[in-house]
Amino acid sequence: MSISARRLTDGRTVYDVRLRAPNGRHYKRSFRTKKEAQDFAAKERVDQGQGTWVDPHEGKIRFSEYSTTWLRTRATIRPRTRDLYEIQLRLHILPTFGEFEIASITNAKVRAWHSALFDKGLAQSSCAKVYRMLRTILSTAVEDGLIVKNPCTIKGAAVARNPERPIATIEQVMALADAIDPRYRLTVLLGTFAGLRLGEVLALTRERIDFATATVVVTEQLQELANGEYLVSPPKTAAGRREVSVPSFMMEELAHHLIRFAEAGPCGRLFRGAEGGPLRRAVLHRAWDQARKQVGTEHLHFHDLRHTGNTLAAATGASTRELMARMGHASAEAALRYQHATRDRDAAIASRLNDMVTDAVEAGGSNRGTADIEQPGDKSNVTSLEAHRVARTKGTRRGARHERAMVEESNSGSTAVNAVDQDFDESGRRESNPRSQLGKLMFCR
Repeated sequence: MSISARRLTDGRTVYDVRLRAPNGRHYKRSFRTKKEAQDFAAKERVDQGQGTWVDPHEGKIRFSEYSTTWLRTRATIRPRTRDLYEIQLRLHILPTFGEFEIASITNAKVRAWHSALFDKGLAQSSCAKVYRMLRTILSTAVEDGLIVKNPCTIKGAAVARNPERPIATIEQVMALADAIDPRYRLTVLLGTFAGLRLGEVLALTRERIDFATATVVVTEQLQELANGEYLVSPPKTAAGRREVSVPSFMMEELAHHLIRFAEAGPCGRLFRGAEGGPLRRAVLHRAWDQARKQVGTEHLHFHDLRHTGNTLAAATGASTRELMARMGHASAEAALRYQHATRDRDAAIASRLNDMVTDAVEAGGSNRGTADIEQPGDKSNVTSLEAHRVARTKGTRRGARHERAMVEESNSGSTAVNAVDQDFDESGRRESNPRSQLGKLMFCR
């Protein structure tokens, strides 16, 4: 390591720092002052000693070249995911950063690019996915020693906030099944009442239907790649391999479909194209669009059927673990994402709570009438208040259960004041005296 002064043609003096990289290659940096040169040299020595040094020459690789290599070396990426990454790179990342050197991508440039995505009208969830991809590529560049740190530091930018998808009623689902081409009627029913993904539906064969147990066995999915090729592959996660019980009425629908539309043989496809090959998604979506327009549910996507089925299953009282097994989710978070508390369901919960309280009060015995309330500011109205000591029960339950406080009627014969009126004094202000409130809420025995 050496620092030497050098005079420029314009008379200025700069200080050159000559260093040797861990791989033996020499490199040089120039600074305006000797202090800057000394600070840089000291930092380089510390980084090399700690193993955190980054070769500035390596960071000169263009982002387009590095991202291409990055995508090619991701051996575990599934074909459909690879297609998605290529589209994201081509449309949203390479137009901005393609010609940039990796080391020249800064926090400010990333923020400007991210803001421009919204200006172009890209949805928030799509912006989050594109941002995550850029961040992942640059994180790999940090691991490869091309840059010191990742410039993608925008808080919350990688979190996709998907809008809540609508759910259909059972009547709408059946109307859609009636309206769609009869060859595809079963796709609507399987998507809803079995909760299958579209790829799982299209991959079904005769041998996956078990009439003895009324189940559908999911072991693969049909993927359609960007180049038009088909790929039958296992589900994305191990949880996707599952056996799904279906409602009884579905077995008749399945039998009818197998007779009329499915391919022959135990391995015959349930759904096939016009020329005998796999059913293309585009063909099914055209039939789906016609059906939802006819029914008046243009807002529904085909995947919303699965969303609807999971919500209906949750309304039956199924636990999260049961929903995870049925829907093929590997995490509880994914399962809960599809559940919705509908207004009718919320009202049913409130009604059930009311029944529970009523049953508990009736089981607790008689003489549990409404207590008379002391009138604010009128001490003559009540001559005595007899408070009952709280009874505590010991047993297997922890804590204590309190008896309801009882108040005797006034000796003066006055009528109990309505509880609503007790919340306010004569001036119309809310009474803050706790003794004037409607007693204390106690748990029934």
